[in-house]
Amino acid sequence: MPSKVSCLYVLTVVCWASALWYLSISRPTSSYASQLSVPARKTAKALKSNATTPFGNIRTRPLNPHTFDFIINEPKKCETNVPFLVILITTTHKEFDARQAIRETWGDESTFSDLRIITLFLLGRSTDAVLNQMVEQESEIFHDIVVEDFIDSYHNLTLKTLMGMRWVATYCNQAKYVMKTDSDIFVNMDNLVYKLLKPATKPRRRYFTGYVINGGPIRDMRSKWYMPRDLYPESKYPPFCSGTGYVFSADVAELIYKTSLHTRLLHLEDVYVGVCLRKLGIHPYQNSGFNHWKMAYSLCRYRRVITVHQISPEEMHRIWNDMTSKKHLKSVSNPLSSSEDFASHSSCQMPTLVPLGRLVRQLEMCQPVVLPNSVNTHDK
Repeated sequence: MPSKVSCLYVLTVVCWASALWYLSISRPTSSYASQLSVPARKTAKALKSNATTPFGNIRTRPLNPHTFDFIINEPKKCETNVPFLVILITTTHKEFDARQAIRETWGDESTFSDLRIITLFLLGRSTDAVLNQMVEQESEIFHDIVVEDFIDSYHNLTLKTLMGMRWVATYCNQAKYVMKTDSDIFVNMDNLVYKLLKPATKPRRRYFTGYVINGGPIRDMRSKWYMPRDLYPESKYPPFCSGTGYVFSADVAELIYKTSLHTRLLHLEDVYVGVCLRKLGIHPYQNSGFNHWKMAYSLCRYRRVITVHQISPEEMHRIWNDMTSKKHLKSVSNPLSSSEDFASHSSCQMPTLVPLGRLVRQLEMCQPVVLPNSVNTHDK
């Protein structure tokens, strides 16, 4: 039989539990209800009032409004003559030698007498006032620089590229094609213009090509291309073109820029452009003529490509001068489409030489020298 003390203990616990339960469902109810009802009524009113404002609908609210002003601009660059190609080159303030080398070599706007080509250098604002002043003076001389009011840094390279897209969409939307590249890239303009873009053909639309990469985010924080999981949670990137050089039809510039306004910003510019292309349903075409690595110079090799990476200003001059001076040397090249391989369709035509040892032996033995068929014996 349970003792009288234990019965009183159980009775006391039950009474306290009952009291607490009663307090939780009775006394606080009116106060909690009144506290919740006021925000509920305010929320309804807020939603009603927001419906009349421009940003009431979350689908129309820009994630990246890109409200940066142009500090230096060339708004009249396309007014007099619509260009066939606009070349956008991302650069930094200290890279004057690289910009000048491009102006004097493959970026010379007067290279093609029958085609209008525009070259523009893209920059942000430097934290060094002296560098900003030097760029302003450079712009007054060459009129080929565009600057927006964001800090120029590697992590703002996406903003720099979007600035170029915005410029084309705003001031040069009648152009046929656009190329985006970097200041340490050598571009074979003959291959780019005549073999890839082909001015005599009808301009393409919703077109994008370059060296297509299929990869995923690097989660190592020590990497230059580190991508935080909270910024990009997916395990794979959409197909994207290496930022060292890609080409697209001018209509795509406006499409990418407008899509970027509603797409979360990523610091990896080429990946971000790929994300925008996926949203637009545009698939980039692979073209191995675009090289995103350094390649030792040889005339035959450089005649096969469109871009080569990591070229210094001095190398750029040497390569350009050599290729220009040897344009008369014949090369066998088939016309290429955007998805074809330059390396497999182009080769330098060099005469077959008689081995020196065999030539000497034939002369010593008084034998007639047999020349290869490819050598014209009538040339003197």
